[in-house]
Amino acid sequence: MTFPKPTSQLTRRTVLAGLGSVPLAAGIAGAAPRQEAPTGPGDGGGRDTLLRGADLVLTMDPGIGDGELGTLEHADVLMRGGRLAAVGHGLTAPAGARVIDARGKLVLPGFVDLHNHLWQSSIRGGCSDQDLNGWLAACNRATLPKIDAADMYRFVRLAALDALQAGVTTVVDWVHGIPYDTSEQYIRALDGTGLRFVYAMTQSADAIDLIPRVKKELLDPLPLASAQVSVHAGMEAVPELRRFREVAHDLGVLLNSHVLEHRDDRADDPIRSLREAGAFGPGLLMNHAIHLTDDEIALTADHDVRVAHCPLSNMRLASGIMPLPAMHRRGIKAGLGHDGGTNDTSDMFNVMKAAVGLQRALHEDAEIHPTLPAVLRMATLGGAECIGMADRIGSLTPGKRADVLVLDPGTLNFAPRFDWISQIVLNGQPPNVSYVFVDGRPRKAHGQLVGVDTEEVVREAERAAAHVRAAA
Repeated sequence: MTFPKPTSQLTRRTVLAGLGSVPLAAGIAGAAPRQEAPTGPGDGGGRDTLLRGADLVLTMDPGIGDGELGTLEHADVLMRGGRLAAVGHGLTAPAGARVIDARGKLVLPGFVDLHNHLWQSSIRGGCSDQDLNGWLAACNRATLPKIDAADMYRFVRLAALDALQAGVTTVVDWVHGIPYDTSEQYIRALDGTGLRFVYAMTQSADAIDLIPRVKKELLDPLPLASAQVSVHAGMEAVPELRRFREVAHDLGVLLNSHVLEHRDDRADDPIRSLREAGAFGPGLLMNHAIHLTDDEIALTADHDVRVAHCPLSNMRLASGIMPLPAMHRRGIKAGLGHDGGTNDTSDMFNVMKAAVGLQRALHEDAEIHPTLPAVLRMATLGGAECIGMADRIGSLTPGKRADVLVLDPGTLNFAPRFDWISQIVLNGQPPNVSYVFVDGRPRKAHGQLVGVDTEEVVREAERAAAHVRAAA
C-alpha cells in the first residue's frame, strides 16, 4: 500500500489525557545444499533457510527437545515459506536453500515485547529525576503534541530498528490518540522494519471511529500487523470504557490498558472500572499491574486477564515491583515489556535479568519466580500467550511462523561456556544477536541489520529531535 506524505501537525486535543491508562518433522529431501550467500536488501523470505548444526536449540516446546524449554544439542532448524518446517538432527536442505553454519551458536524463538511506546525514543534519558507522574507531565505529555507525522515516522523507525536488532521479533505498541495521517506514518515506519507488530491504539471519545478505520485501511492489508484497542481505566471513564470495549469486541481484538502502575492510580479504582465496563476477562491485557491487592490478583487469575511486566521502566520511575510470584502461583499469564522511553534502550536480556533480580532481592530467595528458564519463557512463548498468538509465534514448533534468533556466545561478554541457558539471561547483550528472522525473512545477518543505513536513521531521528526542541 502507499502512504501519502505527512502534512498536518499533532494537536494537543488529540492526546490522551494520560497513560493510565508438531512432532519433529523428518529431514526434507533435496539437492545438495548451497553454502550461504551474502544477504542483501532484496533477499527475501521466499528463499528457504537451513540453520545447520547449532550447538544448542531452545524450542520453548517441551514436546520437541528436553525439559521445559525443549533443548536440543547439535540440531538444525529449517524455515520454508515463512514457516518453521522442521527442527531436528541431520535435516536435508531443499534445493536452492540458504544454508547457515550455526555451529557454536544458540538458536531460540524471537523475543516478544509485550508493551512499548516506540515514539518515546524522542525522550530517551529525559526527566530522569522524576517518578512516573513527574515524567508524564514534564516529558511524555509535553513532547507528544510537538511531534508531527514526518517526525513520528523518524522516531518510530529508530526505536523499531533498535528493538529488531536486539532480537525482538514481535512488539505490542501502545499508541496514544494521534491523527489519521500520523497513524499512517507510524504504521509505515513499523512495517518498513519488517517487525511483526500489534498496533494497540486509542483515541479520544469523539474520535473513536478512527480505530476501526485505521485497522481496516492501514493494518489489515499488512501481513505482519494486527490491532488492539487501548484504553485508560478509571471509574470516571466507565461509559467510555464500555464504548471502547464494544469496539474491541466488534473488531475481534484485545483491550489493552495501563493498570495500577503507580500507587496514586488506586484513586481511579481501575480494576473496578474494567469490571463494571464488562472488560475484565481473557480479552484484556493489563500493563504494569504493580499495586494489585491479593483479592485483585485472585480476580485477575479467575478471569484469565493477562499482564505485561516492565521491570526496567518500573525501576526508572520508582513505581514499585510487580507481585509476579503471587501472580504465577495463581496461574496468571505474564510476559515482558520494554515500555518505551523509560526503558531508554531495547534490550530484552536486560529486562529478563531485571525481572529475575528484583524478585530475588525483594524476597531474598534465589529460587523465587521467575527462575532463569521461566523468564526466558516469559520473553518468548509467555508473551505470545498473553496476546493470543501462541498458535503462530513464541516457540520453534513446526507449522508456526519462522521468527527465529541466532545468538553468538563466542564473545568477551558471554564466553566461556558454563550454563548457556543461564548465560543467555545473565550475560547476553544485543550484540550477541547474530541473525534475526521474522516470518522467515532475514532482518539481521552477520550481526548487522539487513538493508538498513543506521547512520541515516540516526541522522533523521536527530533531525526530528531538533524539530521538537524548537517547537513552541
